[in-house]
Amino acid sequence: MTTDFSGKHVVVTGGTGALGRAVVDALLAAGAVCHVPHRGAVPADLRASERLRLTGGVELADEAHVMRYYGELPELWASIHAAGGFAAALATETPLAALRAQLDQNLVSAFLCSREAVRRIGGKGGRVVNVASRAAVEPAGGSLAYTIAKSGVVALTRALADEVKGTGLLVNAVVPSIIDTPTNRKAMSPSPEVLARWSQPADIAAAILWLASPANRVTTGALVPV
Repeated sequence: MTTDFSGKHVVVTGGTGALGRAVVDALLAAGAVCHVPHRGAVPADLRASERLRLTGGVELADEAHVMRYYGELPELWASIHAAGGFAAALATETPLAALRAQLDQNLVSAFLCSREAVRRIGGKGGRVVNVASRAAVEPAGGSLAYTIAKSGVVALTRALADEVKGTGLLVNAVVPSIIDTPTNRKAMSPSPEVLARWSQPADIAAAILWLASPANRVTTGALVPV
C-alpha cells in the first residue's frame, strides 16, 4: 500500500528528536513538505531539504505560540505529535511540579496541536497522529506522572476521533514501548537481549506514516502498538 505525500504539508512536533527525525525522513522520502516547530538547537546532521521548514522559538505548551504557528501555515494535510518527555519516579517522590511538567510536555502539547490542526484542516479530510506510550495502556509503577500524561494522550485521541467522525479527518495514536534512542541507551545501559526488544524509530515512523497517509481511509480512534 503506497504512502504518497507528494505536495502535502505535514507538521511534525518533536521533529528534531530521535523518533521525530525518523518521521521527518520518511515523510520527505514520500514527497511531503514537513513543518517542524522547535524551541532548541537544531541538530547539525538533520537532513537538509527544500521541503523541510524549521521554525524556532515555538513553545508547544503555550497556547498563543501554538495558535500563531498553526495560523501561519499553508493548507495542512496532517499533524503528527512526537514531542514529549519522560521522567521516572515513584509516586511518593513525585512533586506536583513534576506532574505538571509531564502534562505540559506530553498532553498539553498534543491537545493544543491537535486542536489547532483540526481548525487549520477545516473539515477537508486530513490526519492527526499522536504518540502515546505502552505505559498508558499497560501501567506499571515507577513513572506515575508520565503514565498519567500519556493516558491523557490516549483519551484525547479517542475522544477527538469520535468528535470529528464524518468530516474525513482521521485521528489515531501509536503506542510504542521503549524506543531505541541514544538517550535511552545511555540512561538504561541495556543488555543485547533487552536492546533487541526495543522499538526502532524507523519502524514506529513507518506505522505513523501509514496512519497519516491518504492510503488510510477508515482507521480512526485506534491505538496501534509498535
